[in-house]
Amino acid sequence: MSTHTETARETFEQDWQDWHDAHERHRAGPHGFLAVTHLHWLSSEATRLEGTPGTWSADDDVVRVVLEPGESLERDGVQLSGSIALGPIAERGGINLVSGDTVIEVAKRGGEYIVRPRNPENTLLQEYQGTPTYAPNAAFAVEGTFVPFDQPRATTVGAAVEGIQHVYEAPGEIRFKLAGEELALTAFNGYAPGSLSVLFTDQTSGKTTYAANRSLSVTPAADGTVQLDFNRAVNLPCAYTDLATCPLPPAENRLPVAIEAGEKIPYERQDQK
Repeated sequence: MSTHTETARETFEQDWQDWHDAHERHRAGPHGFLAVTHLHWLSSEATRLEGTPGTWSADDDVVRVVLEPGESLERDGVQLSGSIALGPIAERGGINLVSGDTVIEVAKRGGEYIVRPRNPENTLLQEYQGTPTYAPNAAFAVEGTFVPFDQPRATTVGAAVEGIQHVYEAPGEIRFKLAGEELALTAFNGYAPGSLSVLFTDQTSGKTTYAANRSLSVTPAADGTVQLDFNRAVNLPCAYTDLATCPLPPAENRLPVAIEAGEKIPYERQDQK
């Protein structure tokens, strides 16, 4: 191996390690997804929810919280008391309230309102060991092309929990070649402006990688060129906890090749393969 090639490999591996370390720190944050203690679905009937103060209900696209004397919540540094109206909240949107050490996420998923308390003392977070991965391999970092659809397509997919569906806007597909095969992935709009999110499964799914989905974020260049580095394929929250409503990939994103790169089945799920 030439010195230049060896240096390039070492740089590639170090860049991946730096990215992975940062991703792990974010995932293990004190109020990240590993801190979720409960998943509550709201109805029009006022109900007390474990892990939160007050009684909660949702009706006519408004969440209502009624706090008893001595109970309080905080939103953006402002103390709230009595009867509180929240919303409407956009689909896949949410707000955070604070109660002591707990952050209470109020969100909308599949057209329904949910409440998820997040407490840093949650056992899943306290016992988190990190996520196993494949060793970084430049063979799984390939160039693709983003090909926009004539019109963005509303794409309905299932979810990690039964009874709800997610609808995403798909602006186009990413075409690429891997393991000698011409492949394509439907892409959804990402969180960051100009970015795309790809949900997929492959021939490792349910064997060495999480069965339901993995995710990869990319940003096309102005000419449509996309760098697909599957070493940075990550698990969604549903890989760690049943208190998640993660989307499943569209059917066309079930790849016929083995993507032996990126994150593997979490230790917490390895007895559930």
